[in-house]
Amino acid sequence: MKKILFSAALVLSCLFVKTADAQVQVNLNVGAQPDWGPVGYERADYYYIPDIDAYYDVPARQYVYYNNNSWIHSGSLPPAYSNYNIYNGYKVVVNRPNPWTNHNFYKTKYVGYKGRKQVIIRDKKVKNVTNIKVKGNNGHGHGKGKGHGKH
Repeated sequence: MKKILFSAALVLSCLFVKTADAQVQVNLNVGAQPDWGPVGYERADYYYIPDIDAYYDVPARQYVYYNNNSWIHSGSLPPAYSNYNIYNGYKVVVNRPNPWTNHNFYKTKYVGYKGRKQVIIRDKKVKNVTNIKVKGNNGHGHGKGKGHGKH
């Protein structure tokens, strides 16, 4: 009798057991904006950098600049600007594919932004940490800055 009750209990417990759902989550952080990017944008595909007349491809993490009659894609700044501090320059967010194909538009429209400064992601993070310690807020920044060049 014990064997029958044990078998019945085993069968019933198997009916109520839910099989585990296998899930794999991969977060590569592709397209994450660099710390030197401007604040206030949930998405940025490219930055146009007026100071050096070049672009930065955010997902590919490459600079795109014109050299010897062609557009070069490189992981580093153009040689002429190897000493340029990317944290200090103004960046225009461009959310259109291959903006360098319409380069005259961006160059003309944003020529006046050369030498300008703007709040960057790194500085916003530092400010939020400071606010937590000094003002006691919960760390949720409200910095939805008005940006230029949402193209």
